[in-house]
Order: sequence, then C-alpha cells, then structure tokens
Amino acid sequence: MTRSNQSLKNMVMAALMLALAYILPNFTGNIPQFGSMLLPMHLPILLCGFLCGGPWGAAVGFIAPLMRSAVLGMPPMFPTAVSMAFELAAYGFVTGFLYQRLPKNLGGIYASLISAMVCGRVVWGVVRALMTLAGNNTFSFAAFIAGAFTTAIPGIILQLAVIPALVLALQKAKLVPQAV
Repeated sequence: MTRSNQSLKNMVMAALMLALAYILPNFTGNIPQFGSMLLPMHLPILLCGFLCGGPWGAAVGFIAPLMRSAVLGMPPMFPTAVSMAFELAAYGFVTGFLYQRLPKNLGGIYASLISAMVCGRVVWGVVRALMTLAGNNTFSFAAFIAGAFTTAIPGIILQLAVIPALVLALQKAKLVPQAV
C-alpha cells in the first residue's frame, strides 16, 4: 500500500472511530452513571490506536469528548470532557505506539491494551488533580480510584473482552498488521 493510500485509509478509519465515539454513548441513554460504568466512548478510541497508529488514536481521542460536549452538552465540558480528552488521547496514542512495536499476537494486543488503559487512567487522574488546583473542586486519591477503577469495572471488563477479539478479527481481515 502506498503512503498516500495508507494516509487515506487512516483518515477514513479515524473518522469512523470518531463517529462511533460520538454515537456509542447514546446506547447508555446518555445517563452519566451508565456511561462511567460501561465507558462506551473508550472502545472506538482504543480501536483507533490499533487501526491507525498512535498519532491518529491520540487525535481522535482528544477530539471525541470535546466535540460531543460542544454539540450535545454531554459529557459536561469542565471538568469531565476536558479530562477525558487527555485520557482518551493517551489511550489512542499508547495502543497505537505499542501495537506497532510489539508482536501482533494476543499477548502483544493485551500488552498494548492494558498499558494504554493504565496510562490513560493515570493521565486522567493527573489532569483532574491539576484542574482541582485551578478550581474550587476537590479531587482525592479515593475519588481517583473510584473514578478510574471501581466504578469503571464493567467497562474495563468490556474493553478486555471486546477489543482483543476485534483486533484479531481485523487481523484476519487484513485491516491491521497481523502476526506472521
């Protein structure tokens, strides 16, 4: 595939993942409690990193929550969408960066995915803590653990089940680099 064809493919796939990130939260009924449990916006961002690489994944991850907030008011822009933008950018970048460098087998897929999930949650926590310094909100370590892990357990399980299966299926379809 030529470089321009690859760029076009990445642009189209990134646009598709951005559209999915915009639409999938509708399936949780735009109810914040369900959204923070199932994390529907995270799925296409993680997948974008695998499909298009780190820079595209980071761009789509950063844009998705801000765009959705600007258009629909959900999630609320400050502090939620802003902190999510950095979190999802980290997800997209780390999955793409590691997937390009690790073996394209199930172990490499999980290593990329879990690393991205941890990095993204740490980035989210750091951004939320920094935003707390600028505002009148409090953000404790307990709030970080609850927001990043405890409340999100169903979404984490969903990501660990769905993303590797999708990446393996996309490998078989030759839409992402595959194990040799």
